[in-house]
Amino acid sequence: MENRNPDRATESCLVLMLKSPGRSKQRLAASIGPLAAIAAEHLCYCAFEDMAAWPGPVCFAPADEHDGGWLAARISPADAVVPQRGRNLGERINHVNRTLRMRGFERQIFIGIDCPELDERYLEQAADALGDHDVVLGPALDGGVVLMGVRHEWPDLGELAWSSTRLMADLEQFCNALGWRMARLAPLADVDTFEDLDALKRVVGEDARPARRALGAWLANDGHRPETQP
Repeated sequence: MENRNPDRATESCLVLMLKSPGRSKQRLAASIGPLAAIAAEHLCYCAFEDMAAWPGPVCFAPADEHDGGWLAARISPADAVVPQRGRNLGERINHVNRTLRMRGFERQIFIGIDCPELDERYLEQAADALGDHDVVLGPALDGGVVLMGVRHEWPDLGELAWSSTRLMADLEQFCNALGWRMARLAPLADVDTFEDLDALKRVVGEDARPARRALGAWLANDGHRPETQP
């Protein structure tokens, strides 16, 4: 899907769902230990880059009070912050979605820190799709999603298969059952495993954005490989 109207980005709120680096990327931590927190911090700053470049409203959604404290030291006080609430990611998205709608933000695009391939063009394509569709999904290559956009209130998402390889398929079935018009963007890679992280060398190696350059340099120096650590 090619973006047709970049001005629609100003009508959509870009929402970043995140945990602080020390509490995120647990699957990655199982293979590279404490280095996962360094990787997660790089990924957070890549996502912050996306938020800073967004021409419309932005919202940060920390997972809990600790994550909110970590975040507050790194973003502008003017940025909107909506703490997450719920037992799983679906319920947490529901809570943030309802809260933002009460604040007047009808169109919302949810992202996480897992996909440094995201760029302004991809995000603007999502915003453009919400002009003609009820929902837009950005698939991950592993069967999950890297982006979820909606122009309504999400129904209960709590029972979907979060953190699974069938999430994208379940979301498509869920939206079809609602009769919603759905747009699907090109699939992108996300980062859950060491292999995913290692593959980013090819993705971010030529990216001009500063946080991506920093991530690429860390990976190029094998900073993510436990066996290279002193």
